[in-house]
Amino acid sequence: MEFKDRLVSFRKIRELTQTELANKVGITLRAVQYYEQGTRTPSTETIEKIADALEVSRDALMTDEEFFVVEAEERYGAKGRKSAQNLIDNAQALFAGGDVTDEDKDEVFRAITEAYWEAKEINKRKYTPKKYRKE
Repeated sequence: MEFKDRLVSFRKIRELTQTELANKVGITLRAVQYYEQGTRTPSTETIEKIADALEVSRDALMTDEEFFVVEAEERYGAKGRKSAQNLIDNAQALFAGGDVTDEDKDEVFRAITEAYWEAKEINKRKYTPKKYRKE
């Protein structure tokens, strides 16, 4: 189940219309429609607001992998989103057909995401000209 499906499901469980959810969160009706269609993904801040409005945890609404992709996009734009999604796809391919527990998969994912953020910071320091660095 994807974020869009969980969003629709929780909204219906809470017996909210799209308009009511939009008003509770402070976003437009069109934004809710985009999120439910899966054509757009909300920011991390909006995800937290939606979770609060639906009275669920962020983890119930969005997987760690989905949240990682959103966060990568916020930090590094479309290119960051693409590289994060690529990383997740490749990591999932490692486990295809295997007998790895969910706990082990989560641990590997945490290690991979930590390495990703670390590499991004190292590269930012390494390739940003000194006059533009904020140190």
